Amino acid sequence: MADTTTNYPMIVPLEPMEPKRSAEVAELLVGAVDLHCHSGPAAMPRILGHHEAFQMALDAGFKALLYKDHYYVGMPHCAVLKEIYPDAPIELYSGVALNNASGGINPHAVDHAIKLGGKIVWFPTFAAKNHIEAYASKSFPKTAKPMLPPIPLTVLDANGRLIDEAKQICDLIAEGDIILAGGHLHVSELFILFEEAKKRGVKKMLVNHPSYVIGCSDEDIRGLVSLGAYMEHSICMFVPGRAKQHDTQDLIHMMEVAGVDRTILGSDLGLTQAPKPVDGYRMIVSDLLDHQVPKEDIKKIISTNAAGLLNLIA
Repeated sequence: MADTTTNYPMIVPLEPMEPKRSAEVAELLVGAVDLHCHSGPAAMPRILGHHEAFQMALDAGFKALLYKDHYYVGMPHCAVLKEIYPDAPIELYSGVALNNASGGINPHAVDHAIKLGGKIVWFPTFAAKNHIEAYASKSFPKTAKPMLPPIPLTVLDANGRLIDEAKQICDLIAEGDIILAGGHLHVSELFILFEEAKKRGVKKMLVNHPSYVIGCSDEDIRGLVSLGAYMEHSICMFVPGRAKQHDTQDLIHMMEVAGVDRTILGSDLGLTQAPKPVDGYRMIVSDLLDHQVPKEDIKKIISTNAAGLLNLIA
């Protein structure tokens, strides 16, 4: 497959900051953790590759970077980069997304990912029945080359009960002590999945962009948090670019609903017509400072909470 990372150079640049603000933002980014970096190569058009994403995060002093692709595991790329840069003071991780390319809701794919060092399992994203239905009457960004149409996936059987494969995956996640992420499942599916996962010993649960596709109300967010889940908000939806859907005040509201200790920011960046991941962090941190969000709260949502999910806190 051709390298699509250089074919779509449409990047939203970072606006210049005053020196004092730039220094404040730079200080807060030291130790940051991005659980949602969409660099390439990828079937989807991307504006930067894994190496550049690594270098930018390293230069900014990030503690860890986690690569997400909807179609393949990224652990081999992490291993290659760490072999080339063995002394780089940053951790590189990835995981598996349970879309059709991975065999769907496939325990074998999860077992393989864990054995390769994967730190997260995303339940179906683009292949989720919920995602496909949400975009039935509107367009969604296409892959660089046409691919087979997705087979809709759900974790529920015809009677609304969790399928056996999802239960087995929960067991594997619990045994591996890694993160269970809801992907693009509907919130009604998430409650059933997370309740079962908690019973089976899963300790790390993450709701991806609850305000997008998932269908979470404030009450849903509170309910999922009560099960032990974290809310991961996508920076791309709050900063300039084609994915922007909310303003910073919306983010602050959702932080208040879930609580700062259960809120995480992931970039969800690498897509075209948007900032690069680290620049997205700079933008949102500056915006949060403008809105008088305490620095200790910002540190939690961009660093400490995610670091805990990766066992990076001593």
